[in-house]
Amino acid sequence: MSTPTSSETQSVPTPRTMPEFCEIAELGDEAKGLLDPGHTPREFMNVLVDGEHFPDAIRFLAHALPRREGIWWAWVCARGAAGNDPSSEVKGALDAVERWVTQPTDANRRASFAAAEAATLSTPAGCAALAVFFSGGSMGPADTPPVPPGEFMTAKAITGAVMAAAVCSEPERAPDKYRAYISHGLEVVKRLDLWGATGGGDGSHG
Repeated sequence: MSTPTSSETQSVPTPRTMPEFCEIAELGDEAKGLLDPGHTPREFMNVLVDGEHFPDAIRFLAHALPRREGIWWAWVCARGAAGNDPSSEVKGALDAVERWVTQPTDANRRASFAAAEAATLSTPAGCAALAVFFSGGSMGPADTPPVPPGEFMTAKAITGAVMAAAVCSEPERAPDKYRAYISHGLEVVKRLDLWGATGGGDGSHG
């Protein structure tokens, strides 16, 4: 499955300042202290990665990407972590995410919730499927008044998927996996030209 094109991008929220965005993304105090007033999003990402603040870099990216592309990123990481012979539950969650990314209907969104429960949120695939469920629509039954998810619930679940993918097996290799996953996410940023040629912009999408 290829990256969704920019014309298919969903859910581009109101821009925010970089300090506001770091608060929303729940970066740690040390990471927030590294933010310079002149930093572009790309420059700040470089600071986080160079300082090996990998979880904070993942949080930043998860909130910066539009929801559909962020979920695709989570799916790529979760699929890699699942290996060649995933359990039926994990495979079911991965398949549910892929179906929604290629066909983002409400029926596919709702189906992802059962898949997330089956895989459990202890798995990257389960977290990625939950991110789909939080991507829009209502969290309540279809025949009840709508209960919209919080604006950043998808980004939180994407963060969980990517972080879990790095540590669920061979945790001693987590730093290398973090770097690889962050690189994948930055490729999506580049393809969508989210931060422009100079890395500008405020960084916020979610």
